[in-house]
Amino acid sequence: MTKTWVIAGVLMIQALCAVFFVFDIVSSLLGIYTPPLPWEVREVMEVGAALGLFLGVLLGAVLLRSVLQERNVAQERLRRASGAFMDLLEERFLEWALTPAERDVALFAIKGMSTSEIATLRATSEGTVKAQTNAIYRKAGVSGRPQLLSLFIDDLMRDDVTDQIRPKSAA
Repeated sequence: MTKTWVIAGVLMIQALCAVFFVFDIVSSLLGIYTPPLPWEVREVMEVGAALGLFLGVLLGAVLLRSVLQERNVAQERLRRASGAFMDLLEERFLEWALTPAERDVALFAIKGMSTSEIATLRATSEGTVKAQTNAIYRKAGVSGRPQLLSLFIDDLMRDDVTDQIRPKSAA
């Protein structure tokens, strides 16, 4: 909450200074007479404008650094999740004793490819792919593709909850 107020304050200072300078320039260009400000007031406004610009640059740098750090953390989490998913796939494929062909078909099926797409990629008939997917479903104890994918999602969610519950020192 404090961070939001700081950002709002800096933006307000910058906006006031911008209005002052733009009005000063526009009134000069259009020949609009404005009574001159005492030099002390003008000095304070110029110092305020310089301070506002400096704070804006400083705040921009701090926020950029923060955003880059958050992006790096998100990328690392995504990399871990991707690795965890691949590890989970390997573990399940070994547990179900899938043949190399069934492993390929299972991976393509989990990626959402159709039977005909898998057959084309593997240079086999759709009948062969259907037989292999049925064998995969039987070995995994599921009745179809949605349930197969659900097994992996449930495992990943369970791992995520376990990681969140686990104390930081154990992680």
